[in-house]
Amino acid sequence: MSQEVKVPTLGESVTEATIGEWLKQPGDPVKVDEPIASLETDKVAIEVPSPVAGVMGAHAVEVGATVEVGAVIATIEDDVAAGESTQVSVREEPQPAEQAVNAPASVTTPATAPVQAKAADPEATQTLSPAVRRAVLEHGVDPTQIKGSGKDGRLTKEDVIAAASSKKPDSAPAPSAAPASPSSASSGDRREERVKMTRMRQTIARRLKSAQDTAALLTTFNDVDMTAVMEAREKFKDTFAKKHDIKLGFMSFFAKAACLALKDIPSVNAQIDGEEIVYFDYVDISVAVSAPNGLVVPVVRDADSKSFAQIEKDIADFGKRAKDGTLTMDDMKGGTFTISNGGVFGGLMSTPIINPPQSAVLGLHRIEDRPVVRDGQIVIRPMMYIALSYDHRLIDGREAVTALKTIKEAIEDPMRMLIDL
Repeated sequence: MSQEVKVPTLGESVTEATIGEWLKQPGDPVKVDEPIASLETDKVAIEVPSPVAGVMGAHAVEVGATVEVGAVIATIEDDVAAGESTQVSVREEPQPAEQAVNAPASVTTPATAPVQAKAADPEATQTLSPAVRRAVLEHGVDPTQIKGSGKDGRLTKEDVIAAASSKKPDSAPAPSAAPASPSSASSGDRREERVKMTRMRQTIARRLKSAQDTAALLTTFNDVDMTAVMEAREKFKDTFAKKHDIKLGFMSFFAKAACLALKDIPSVNAQIDGEEIVYFDYVDISVAVSAPNGLVVPVVRDADSKSFAQIEKDIADFGKRAKDGTLTMDDMKGGTFTISNGGVFGGLMSTPIINPPQSAVLGLHRIEDRPVVRDGQIVIRPMMYIALSYDHRLIDGREAVTALKTIKEAIEDPMRMLIDL
């Protein structure tokens, strides 16, 4: 008996996906609900679970193929059927002449092969997400020798990187054992590689270009003195972490500051829908997060009514799941405003592009000590450039500048966020 594996429902308005990776190969043992394939949609990677326990059958489609919801992509064979087919294939396989002498000794091979294969393949007991598999291949580590820190003991990308780092000192002398051949070193060959864009990267490219073609984009800048926030963070970080079990970062300050600005200037939190303007009485902040396949923007919902601690927990959870490739479509849905932090990569200044159908995005950048004038004196302060890109069809320059100024004032005087000023 065999069980068909079909493409599951992918989310609202999503009708097709691309086969990103097969997590199980034909002949591999499979448990109920164990992921067997990774699908790439326009926004996230989704794992396809096995509907039954058994042995992985044939793949109906190849990696890179586009499949629709409900399409059959593979089959799962039961253990008995898979075992019988394996034994038949072994008996019918022709043996070379030199193996004929040992034929009596190998008669028991069909009976013992499944047990030996299972014992020799401990990786069969764990399933790696696409991000973890890439890390394993990049760092050349054995996943079966790494203790997972994720849910149910699953490996995370951080586990693989940590294992690779601890292994480096032992493998340092290896390069001297295999010197490069003079011919290959001196040939100076120039190579190029063509890799098909992932569905997510294609969607990102299409949406960003559409934003430039449709919206009247404009960016306004300001700079922020981070002294007050850094002092508050330093003063309360230990107590905050002890009480809430999460570190106090900068993103929660900017999220709450943005909420103040969006409440004061509703158009910055609005969207154009045809010939109508949609205003929201809540703030759902999309937070740009790096994922293996590109930038994703999960949504912190009702940020205006959440505490600093809850915002930090939400963002930390999104960051972890983005690296593991476990974000869902619901995590990405909606959003009325976006915050993108290029400062974590060292960016000094940028003009971020809005995330349609949103009308504005706040860009954060690196903090660096710069000379500024305070009370007639030149002093050194930790400064950050901030940028607000907006759709000029909906948001006037006065409103955009006022909103960015409100964010600046709230960061420079965090008490404003506590008393709603």
